[in-house]
Amino acid sequence: MAISRKEEARALSADERELVERSHHPILQELPDAELANLVKLVRERREKAKAQADQRRREMRGKGAPKGATPAQSDDGSKQKVAVLAMAMRRLNSEVERRRKMAAQVTLAENARNALAMKQASEQAGSGFNSRQAHKGMRNTASQRRQNLMRPMELGRQRKAASVSQAKRDSR
Repeated sequence: MAISRKEEARALSADERELVERSHHPILQELPDAELANLVKLVRERREKAKAQADQRRREMRGKGAPKGATPAQSDDGSKQKVAVLAMAMRRLNSEVERRRKMAAQVTLAENARNALAMKQASEQAGSGFNSRQAHKGMRNTASQRRQNLMRPMELGRQRKAASVSQAKRDSR
């Protein structure tokens, strides 16, 4: 379920709100890589902290854990919402990091292909002639080490069938 920005603002503190705001679309794509990595780290820390607090509140509500305040927590709706908002921010950040990684890989691949083509064209123009990595006269045939079977496959099949027929006769007695 989508969470509106108004609900995000209600669930987060001021500094968390600023971090999550930077994880939204137009601002996110303009961030430099180093700042994006730092933002991922900060949002992940906040998400883990919120998750731990939500778990603590749930334990208090069930009566398993000692109350953090004077009285045990009655509801964990706010902490659930906070965790959900921070998790969605992490999802956006991770997808942006992955998008940038793929784009960099495509650029590198194209660059390597251009370099390989340039090297190939340079070697053809230089007329290097002999290339030791090519077969030239072809590969030499090596004899197989397996012994050759002199029986025809048809004869093997005939004998196998005869043996199974005679075994069936013996079994039926």
